[in-house]
Formats: sequence, structure tokens, C-alpha cells
Amino acid sequence: QAQFVESGGGEVEPGGSLRLSCAASGFSIDLYSLGWFRHTGGREREGVSCISHVDDDTYYADSVKGRFTISRDNAQNTVYLQMNNLKPEDTGVYYCGAEDLVTEEAMCVRAGGKDYWGKGILVTVSS
Repeated sequence: QAQFVESGGGEVEPGGSLRLSCAASGFSIDLYSLGWFRHTGGREREGVSCISHVDDDTYYADSVKGRFTISRDNAQNTVYLQMNNLKPEDTGVYYCGAEDLVTEEAMCVRAGGKDYWGKGILVTVSS
């Protein structure tokens, strides 16, 4: 059964860091663009950061530019999100997703309709 499993969430103080991981099983990520998405403050799911399967080009939402870094390790079948200088408004449930035949920007701008989704992991930024 194909699935994504997120890990690395938790609670951190403002200014702190977390590294999210999303391990895939049952399918190979190297054929897919990958992304991280989140639900925050009752808002609709939004694309945070995405990475292309073709050339590893990346896309970041304006709210996280300069603070978050997405990366992928096809050999480990895993995608990562390094989150630095976290802010209270980053609090939410983070999901990883995979979609084929799409650019990194399109992957993030359209936050639904992915081929695979993780179940989500909670990130809390609070003092």
C-alpha cells in the first residue's frame, strides 16, 4: 500500500527550528514533484514549499522564504522541510504531498488534487 508518513513535528519556541521528514513507501518519489502544505489558523490548506522531480527547482510561499528549506533524497525515498526562525503563525498541521507531471510552482499554488498525501503532523510554535 502506497503511503507517506510524516515525522519531526512538535512544539518549539519562537525563533526555534524543526526538521520535518516525510518517508514514502509503496512508490518511488523520484518520478514526482513533492511538496509541503499546511493548515494554519482555520485557513484553507496552503502550499508552503515544493520541489520539482525534474531539476530540483524549488518554490516557497512568501511567508516562509528565507526561513524554510525543502530538499529531497530519492535514494531514501524521503522529502524534508527544514524550518528555521519559526513564528507563532507557522503553527498548524503540515502535510506532505506528491504529484506527477507538474512544476514546483503549480504543485504549491494548487493545494489540492495530489496523487499521494501524508496524514499530517502538528507543529506548534509557542512561548
